[in-house]
Amino acid sequence: MNEIDFMSSLHKSTKRNYLDRVNDAEFPKAKASKLAKKFDFDYWDGDRRINYGGYKYIPGRWDGVIKEMINFYRLDSKAKILDIGCGKGFLLYDFKKILPECEVYGIDISSYAIENSKKEIKPYLKLGNSTELPWGNNYFDLVISINTFHNLYCYELEKSLKEMERVGKENKYICVESYRNEEEKTNLLYWQVTCESFCTPEEWIWWFHNTKYTGDYSFIYFE
Repeated sequence: MNEIDFMSSLHKSTKRNYLDRVNDAEFPKAKASKLAKKFDFDYWDGDRRINYGGYKYIPGRWDGVIKEMINFYRLDSKAKILDIGCGKGFLLYDFKKILPECEVYGIDISSYAIENSKKEIKPYLKLGNSTELPWGNNYFDLVISINTFHNLYCYELEKSLKEMERVGKENKYICVESYRNEEEKTNLLYWQVTCESFCTPEEWIWWFHNTKYTGDYSFIYFE
């Protein structure tokens, strides 16, 4: 289990005004969160003051991350890859572009995201929950979950980490939101709309150890 940063460069490419999100007159924080937590239109394609403001496919956005993962985990051309919290499946679509023979699978609780995924990747996506993954033990060569597990309550987080460990072989990777100081904690609280597990890096590592998760991880900070 190692901390490996695949994601911070993408995260830092977005500019954020934390106070504007909290103080917005039309979508104050509580209203934005209530809408976002439905994981429906408003979360993916609604107003930017609620969440993504239109989660559209951007060619090449994931290419650097994917190539790093392929090299780091030494994935062969026919690797089986699972994305937990796959959303519209854009990451998996780009995996297939770079490794055309790989098998990709995605699972997400949002029926809206799956219905609005790219048509080429939709057959590989399932509606479901990370607490009960519908695959056998040690099925995947790589299991990833990016910006999903911090949205879980404690009882869901424990089950989900154990499930992720169960279905993956050696290679697993989680990226979650976290904070190292009071400023980052405040920014996280201001910006997030769906987070339920507010943990420091030390607390996240505690979760990993106590659920016997053996994969890699990294943290996103709101600096």
